[in-house]
Amino acid sequence: MTRSTKIVATIGPASSSLEVLTRMIGAGVDVVRLNFSHGTAQDHIDRAALVREAATACGREVAIMADLQGPKIRVGRFENGKVTLKAGDPFVLDSNCETGNQDRVGLDYKDLPRDVGPGDVLLLNDGLIVLVVDRVIGTEIFTTVRVGGDLSNNKGINRQGGGLSAPALTAKDMEDIKTAMALHADYVAVSFPKNATDMEMARQLANVAGQPHNHKARMIAKIERAEAIRPGVLEEILNASDGIMVARGDLAVEVGNAAVPALQKRMIRLAREANKLTITATQMMESMIVNPVPTRAEVSDVANAVLDGTDAVMTSAETAAGRYPVETVEAMAAICLEAEKSEVVQLDTDFLNQTFSRIDQSIAMGALFTAYHLGVKAIAALTDSGATALWMSRHRIHVPIYAMTPNLASQRKMQLYRNVVPLPLQSSTDRDEALEQAEELLLAQGAVQHGDFIVLTIGEPMGQAGGTNTLKIVRVGSKFK
Repeated sequence: MTRSTKIVATIGPASSSLEVLTRMIGAGVDVVRLNFSHGTAQDHIDRAALVREAATACGREVAIMADLQGPKIRVGRFENGKVTLKAGDPFVLDSNCETGNQDRVGLDYKDLPRDVGPGDVLLLNDGLIVLVVDRVIGTEIFTTVRVGGDLSNNKGINRQGGGLSAPALTAKDMEDIKTAMALHADYVAVSFPKNATDMEMARQLANVAGQPHNHKARMIAKIERAEAIRPGVLEEILNASDGIMVARGDLAVEVGNAAVPALQKRMIRLAREANKLTITATQMMESMIVNPVPTRAEVSDVANAVLDGTDAVMTSAETAAGRYPVETVEAMAAICLEAEKSEVVQLDTDFLNQTFSRIDQSIAMGALFTAYHLGVKAIAALTDSGATALWMSRHRIHVPIYAMTPNLASQRKMQLYRNVVPLPLQSSTDRDEALEQAEELLLAQGAVQHGDFIVLTIGEPMGQAGGTNTLKIVRVGSKFK
């Protein structure tokens, strides 16, 4: 059985050698995430080259995702590295403070005093420390500690319920977009977008930066602000993006842990309905940073994301800095495969009351319906842009979709599509030659045997993006006529 759900793995110090990265890709990594919150531009360029080298060694392509840092809403540094706060203690957040102590600490985000007022609840260090704002005077935010603990250098700050005005794209992010396009990142993930405008701006910057190389990246919106999930706003962000990341860490801090599971399901459902991609992230295999096996709760978490219909599940520190990066990928792949066995296919229900405005979309849906009811072994989508494969991948079907393209950039981007196996197709304008090539590729993959039925989609005349207009049912081994 071919695994449908894709794996996005973050690389860092634990996984930046060719040997480890090759093993990770061999274990099932489909997309490699470069975290621009850490390292220099040259670090990312070097790691991207390493990813391409490791993928070549594995005989396959993987996508690269550049994940932007976004605004740094953090406390400053302490003279002794950290302080211990106790419930009831007064504590001051001061944007003019250079070195923190037991009484106060500085702020990387200098506008925070303008964004908060008496009664606001501030959550520090992923919500482990809770401060209540008493008053704001100039650059100083006077608070009382509600929940104490150790507070160390540069820990993050969230406001309960959201509402901080920090822009999604900082000056650093704008420079990092240039780096991402120079290393030919397939996806750019934008941190903390509040609305569709943030995503449109990021896309414009990426398009301009990619023009000299004739390269375009797909845009992923990281949903981690309370503002982004308000009615209508999430739909607008989806429309302006190619996909979303369910970034459960900061989102949970702003809306509360208990609200996140239902939000995850809602986001994945809306994205699939809008023909957009989804990545589920944060603490999926957290214990494997130090342990060789996941907890049962983590196994259930990954499996539930698969059953929700996510395109991909993601690792962060587990593969970037953990002791067991390869084992984490192996465990995640095994969980995905097992969860997929219990998926319920309801294609007929999916197609009720649907209308299609494009011929290529109609062909894609027809291919799914035919494959499901005829019981074929594989679907082969001969595509340039990958649009046909994307539409097919929005519906659950226990038939693997092989997307064949002469376009290397499309092949890499399709690595993130659920239930899609991208394969290189030699460029050809001869239909029969291309179809024979597709059949040979499926036989070489072990996807079909002689005598099996396959469903093929193709555009005629060939070589035009968005031109899929033909559906064929073929018995493997017969001649194309």
